[in-house]
This record gives sequence, C-alpha cells and structure tokens, in this order.
Amino acid sequence: MIQPLFESDPTAKRDLKPGTLYAVSGEGGWIYYGQVTQDKNLGFFRHRDREVGQAEIIIALPLMARFSVGYPSIGQALRGGYWRKLGRFALRQDLKISSPVVQWPVGTNTVTVWVDGTPAYATVADDPVIQDHEIMAAWDAIHHVPQRLSADFGVEPADWHVGGPVWRHRRMKEEMARRFPDNPAHKLPPGYASNPIT
Repeated sequence: MIQPLFESDPTAKRDLKPGTLYAVSGEGGWIYYGQVTQDKNLGFFRHRDREVGQAEIIIALPLMARFSVGYPSIGQALRGGYWRKLGRFALRQDLKISSPVVQWPVGTNTVTVWVDGTPAYATVADDPVIQDHEIMAAWDAIHHVPQRLSADFGVEPADWHVGGPVWRHRRMKEEMARRFPDNPAHKLPPGYASNPIT
C-alpha cells in the first residue's frame, strides 16, 4: 500500500462539485492531479510532481485518463492524507462532456457502450473503435487509483492486473487465461480475438 503524502485531516469531506482539483498520493512518492468532471468522474492530468504544483498550470496540461472513483473512498483518502483538495478551478471543455464507458459482462465477447449514462449500442470487445474507452468501474481512491495512475503515466512498468481502458482489460483477461488454463472462470469467451499480452 502507498504512503500518504499529505497531512491527515480528520474532518475532511469529499467535494464533487465540477472543477474541484485534488492532489493524489501515487506510487513511488509521486503526486498526481485529478479534477472533478461535469458528470462527477475524475479527469487526471499527464503530469506528476514531488511537491504540490501550481494548480493553474496543471489544469492546462493534457489529460491522461478519466474514470470513476468510489465516492466514499475519496473522503477516506482526504481524511487519511492520501488526497488533498487544492480548490475549485475553471473546468476544461473536454471535462464538461461525458465520455463513453464500456460494460463487459463475464463470459462473453459482447460489450455494451454507454453514452451519457444510457446504453447506446452493443459491439465486440476487440472492436478497434472502443479500445481507448474506459471499462465501467469505480476505483478505490487509496487502494486502486495509485496503481492505475502509474499504469496510465507509462514510465514505470505497470502491474499486469491493472485494467482501465478496453485494450488493457483485454490483456488482463488474456493473462488470467494463460496463468489459469484449467479454471473455467478465466476461459476466454467464444469469438474472442486474442491479442497476447507483451
């Protein structure tokens, strides 16, 4: 488990108003940054620091990832010193619109793409159009987000079991099938187009 990089605040509460910016304790002592989107997800910037940086500069940087973080875990992270609220800032245009997410049920190659909280269409997991779409999930602010941000930043090797976008989730499923060939729960679904993990 990572170490908290900020002072604990026993009275801290999550703030999910769009534009709220958080500093996030990451792996290796890195600090990442996430801003609350219009649809109450978090958009994380392709930037990290050893000390808390300047908010106005950070929110102008490119986005790295955008995903849902479990709301109760944000409060826990703030109270434990894992996250720190930096304030509320203007929300970028690309964080004002929702992004598609993919629902991938176990045991099938058929997925559903959701847009604006509504199922929009069905396709297959290896559809090239959806490979960068996020798999529908809520990440824990303390236990999951740090590994996810390391994987998205892409400098250090990512743990093979970190999912996120469809392409990485596919690799995770392929690796589970390879490691546990006799376990029916990890068998690749019929019609799955394999793309072995590298």
